[in-house]
Amino acid sequence: MKIFTRVAGVAGIPQHLEGISVAVEVTGEFFAKPAEAASHDGAAATSCTPSTCTNTDVWPVPVPIGVSTSSNAFLRGFCFAGTIGARVQDATAAVYALSNNHVYALENTVALGTDVLQPGLADTQCSPTGSNVIGTLSAFAKILFCKGHKCPSNTIDAAIAVSDVARLGNTTPPAGYGTPNSSTAAASVGEPVQKYGRTTSLTTGQVTGINATVLVGYRRGTSLFVNQIVVSSCTTTCIGAGDSGSLLVTNDGNLNPVGLLFAGNSSGSTAIANPIGAVLNYFSVAVDGR
Repeated sequence: MKIFTRVAGVAGIPQHLEGISVAVEVTGEFFAKPAEAASHDGAAATSCTPSTCTNTDVWPVPVPIGVSTSSNAFLRGFCFAGTIGARVQDATAAVYALSNNHVYALENTVALGTDVLQPGLADTQCSPTGSNVIGTLSAFAKILFCKGHKCPSNTIDAAIAVSDVARLGNTTPPAGYGTPNSSTAAASVGEPVQKYGRTTSLTTGQVTGINATVLVGYRRGTSLFVNQIVVSSCTTTCIGAGDSGSLLVTNDGNLNPVGLLFAGNSSGSTAIANPIGAVLNYFSVAVDGR
């Protein structure tokens, strides 16, 4: 059993609990990880080719997964950007862009039918002019926030935007891992994993925790998440601001989706992901992969 703490030296934590050893890891607090307009990279390029585009540029359609995205909306005067996690499809073969609620629905505040953009507004000086409209917000899992000392449980921070194969691809940029598998895998402790995201691109790490219960800070408050995946021991940082929505896949030839990244600590050394099975089941979709 592992207990995450905000600071070192927290009193009262037992060394064993019901015969199970207890390990303490100081991570600091966890926060949702969108990029804000205040930290944008400037205006995106108006044109580029797949070999020259950066993750925050306006990509030729169909745009890849793993690059900048957001809804065409604001929260408390700020615009944001996250990451297109995957292309998913339902039983009718309709396709959707998958990302986080806090990327596409801005913590439950965006109306269904709102345009979803590539790149995200935080990478275009908060203006949609010249960006790709890759779809419209179709559904999101509502985030439940703590009220006082009462914290209802959440399992996923996720949203989908209806799109089409002409506007949305299913593979990462050339520097990424490629096309994810359509078959998912359950996370296991010690499993090597990787992600490709808007901010830190391709990073690899390990699953260091499963079935985690964590408190996550948002602009609108704090939320409790249960049954989460913890990733650390990464090559550089596990997650940066703007990597929210990145698909977590196995770091092997199979590239099985494992989770959907949505939060991390301030240094990015530890990332939190929703189990991908819970995300896909909620929307009745599957990863449109290889």
